[in-house]
Amino acid sequence: MFWAYILRCADRSYYTGHTDNLEQRIRQHQTGSIPGYTQDRRPVELVWSQEFPTRIEALDAEMRIKPWSRAKKEALIAGDWDDLARNAIPPGERKVRASASLGPAPRLRSGRTEVEEPAEETKFMTTPPPVIILVRPQLGENIGKAARAMLNFGLTELRLVSPRDGWPNPQAGPAASGADIVLEKAAVFGSVAEATADCTHVYATTVRKRGVTKPVVTPEEAARAIHAEPGRSALLFGPERSGLETEDVAVARTILTVPINPEFGSLNLAQAVILVAYEWSKGQALAQPTAVDIDPPAPQNELDGMIGQLESMLDEAGFFFPPDRTPTTKRTLRTMLTKPGWSSQEVRTFRGVLSQLARPRQR
Repeated sequence: MFWAYILRCADRSYYTGHTDNLEQRIRQHQTGSIPGYTQDRRPVELVWSQEFPTRIEALDAEMRIKPWSRAKKEALIAGDWDDLARNAIPPGERKVRASASLGPAPRLRSGRTEVEEPAEETKFMTTPPPVIILVRPQLGENIGKAARAMLNFGLTELRLVSPRDGWPNPQAGPAASGADIVLEKAAVFGSVAEATADCTHVYATTVRKRGVTKPVVTPEEAARAIHAEPGRSALLFGPERSGLETEDVAVARTILTVPINPEFGSLNLAQAVILVAYEWSKGQALAQPTAVDIDPPAPQNELDGMIGQLESMLDEAGFFFPPDRTPTTKRTLRTMLTKPGWSSQEVRTFRGVLSQLARPRQR
């Protein structure tokens, strides 16, 4: 069995994850043996979990819950499906929908306790992640690398249109470097039309318009639209050698183009996928390096003490020569040591300081 779970951290923030061994994973979070978000936010407490028969379903639940607001997560934790439904509605529409009935709700198992589950329209109120569609991919290794790029940024649904070497492909697994869940879930279709049949918005990635007149957007603009528009989106990527054909692009509603060097417009398949996936991921709550506070600047008396010590050492080393330029040289040193972004002249001056300390002038 597999679980999706939510932890409450010491700073009252929430962490969402999935695992195949809930007790062990929670113990790892609590002891800090898992690097990342929870390590510096202990103690942590398990406040919600749900059991799933497959890892794909558990991961899917994690990715759906991660971007939820704090209020939505707390409603889920409390099992308050009415409150969850209210928080799933944009604030501007809540008054309009306040009297609307959500109808009877089915049931789910959360840990060992039976609780009611929100209706499907509430559970999937957030826009679903986009589908990545590789059209006639040639090499299994490239499919694996694309899967790795997808999972790095939280995308798990991969569709393949007529892969040249068939599917499954034994070369894809090693190249995926652990993104097996994406490969296991990959579906094969006979045409672009079949692969995009359930998608409301289709984007064709291409450097060339290929004679098709359609709106053209960047990955950033496409990501904003995918997050804002209801319904499922699909992102089409063409074969490694030639890219999408005109017939493929014609199926799409929008062309997605990466601004690139016109003298060398050559991205490989995984690079193209990772660029688009990264832009989409900016709207998701994915792990990132923990922010570290920078120590405050030293008080002025400490800085003056350091500069005074340096001046004394330089005086002993015979640096201030000739004597009539001593005040000017000291001013230059103080200016250098109290400002960022040294000029070339200031760098040369300080290197002269270091050289003098290494070879004191004989008086």
